[in-house]
Amino acid sequence: MRIMVHDFAGHPFQVQLSRALAARGHEVRHVHCSSEVTGKGALRTTSEDSPTLQIDGIEIAGGFRKYGLLTRWRQERWYGDLVSADAARYRPDIILSSNTPLFAQQRIRRWASANGIGFVFWVQDLLSQAIRSGANRRMPGLGTALSRLLTRVERETLAGSDGIVLISDDFLRILDDWKLSAGNVAVVENWAPLAELPQRARMNAWSRRHGLGDKRVLLYSGTLGMKHNPALLADLADAFRDRDDVRVVVVSEGLGATWLEGEVQRRQLSNVLQLPYQAYEDLPDVFASADVLLAILEPDAGAFSVPSKVLSYHCAGRPIAAAVPSANLAARVIRRERSGIVVDPGDTTAFIHAVGRLLDDRVLAAEAGRRARAYAELTFDIGSIVTRFERVLHGARTDSSIRSPRLRNQHA
Repeated sequence: MRIMVHDFAGHPFQVQLSRALAARGHEVRHVHCSSEVTGKGALRTTSEDSPTLQIDGIEIAGGFRKYGLLTRWRQERWYGDLVSADAARYRPDIILSSNTPLFAQQRIRRWASANGIGFVFWVQDLLSQAIRSGANRRMPGLGTALSRLLTRVERETLAGSDGIVLISDDFLRILDDWKLSAGNVAVVENWAPLAELPQRARMNAWSRRHGLGDKRVLLYSGTLGMKHNPALLADLADAFRDRDDVRVVVVSEGLGATWLEGEVQRRQLSNVLQLPYQAYEDLPDVFASADVLLAILEPDAGAFSVPSKVLSYHCAGRPIAAAVPSANLAARVIRRERSGIVVDPGDTTAFIHAVGRLLDDRVLAAEAGRRARAYAELTFDIGSIVTRFERVLHGARTDSSIRSPRLRNQHA
């Protein structure tokens, strides 16, 4: 097949999928938004890549203004047209699109359908559901209208897709409610590129460079957006401010990171080290420097937003302290695998206690870290993952050619 994989965020495991598809003989063009500020994956081709792989970024002039509603709406539509124009030049058989803002995704899907090109919606978040209660709380009235609009756009885009990949069984309930689950739908849980995230020694070049060699490190790495609560990190640092051997390290950028920086200054928290997103090749050392890895997710996110950082954390072989909703897939994985401790995101005291327990009980922490890595090695097999995506892509290519109103059922 001639496949275009579009991942707005440019995250690591999506581009790993593109590499693996190309290695199987498919022609693959991997496209991402170069203007989106987030943790990026290995977004350059190397001599080890298949010659059938292309990787390129698409730029939004002036940067992506995600917190300005009108500007964002315009940029999303514009960006969708840019991706569609790129696809028009490449002429793929199929487009697999992930992490894409809804109005951009809508335009890409419509273009694909109009041009007889299969379209697979890879659902990382059910965005309309994830923001519903949060939008209502932050913007009464307007939030309700926005949620209804996004629900209509998301449902329409899913309904018009030739295939759907969900990252959790939890999402099936919404598709059932929307009468969309009888199609070419597969559930493929997210993963992390295991080979690119080897275990490293705690004392390494990165930890020494940042003065962490003799410290106990509580590390948060990844997005701090509207579905996260950076106050938990400030409260955690406050709780450990009298322990000179402990550092809270936050690797992030954006609105939440900026808020945290101000709060750190206000509370005079000298035990916090804030850093921008690090080079992808440094991530194994970044994670290895931690004694405890931190994950947070607001209650509003519920089951419809699964933090992929938790999967990357498992590769590091370090214990995880997670303040995430109990219904969330990430919480269920950590509890099932006993790779850390999960607490309610609204219980700051429990979060601080969980971190302290993992920090001070080295036997418990070592066993949780061992189990984390074992889970990653058992689960993140890219070969079987690619096979499952190929089934959906083949089905979507066939369905796009006949434009059947009901898609073939295929749970992978």
